[in-house]
Amino acid sequence: MGEKRQSKSLPVLGAAKESAFAGLGLGATVKAICEEIREIYLWDQIPWVIGYSGGKDSTAILQLIWLAIKDLPEEQRTKVIHVISTDTLVEQPLVSAWVDASHIRMLEAAKEQRMPVSPHKLTPAIKDSFWVNLIGKGYPAPRKLFRWCTSRMKISPSNEFIRRVIRENGEALLILGTRKAESSRRGQRMAKTEAASRRAFLNERLTLNTNLPNSKVYTPIED
Repeated sequence: MGEKRQSKSLPVLGAAKESAFAGLGLGATVKAICEEIREIYLWDQIPWVIGYSGGKDSTAILQLIWLAIKDLPEEQRTKVIHVISTDTLVEQPLVSAWVDASHIRMLEAAKEQRMPVSPHKLTPAIKDSFWVNLIGKGYPAPRKLFRWCTSRMKISPSNEFIRRVIRENGEALLILGTRKAESSRRGQRMAKTEAASRRAFLNERLTLNTNLPNSKVYTPIED
């Protein structure tokens, strides 16, 4: 009874992370991003390619771009905006159905609202498909240290589409929903890419695409 018990110290909770909208507020932030999107859209005639998976980040950039361009006079909506989604052919049926339905709604809305939006569903080449590699070539099942599926089934079809746009137009602007706050590794990688590419390019909001010549990258929600 007389012994003093050593109190267990409770873990100290870190301070709550500040909202990305703390400075301007959500409404003003969306307005500022839309103004930036319109400025970049009208900058030149280079076609845009939006990577759209149906997830929260790619949906956010697609919605922001739609809102921004819809506010332009119809005669200024001259530059095509390609929306690409890659179906690996082994997607969850619900995800695949959701993306298909999204593309149908996009086509209908683009026609009704006279928007220059063109959705495309991409698939991997037969030689890069999952079952050809797993059974036909004897690849092991994808795992963390050997994710052969991502490059063959997702990245390659997208890159091939972008190369086709570049061949037809000379250049392309790829728009992605990547965010620095997704992870510390993503933030470091984006910062490194920005530092390297912006030394060679004057527009501080765009970066050079190191994987595809004659293309640039725009990440509207990176911050």
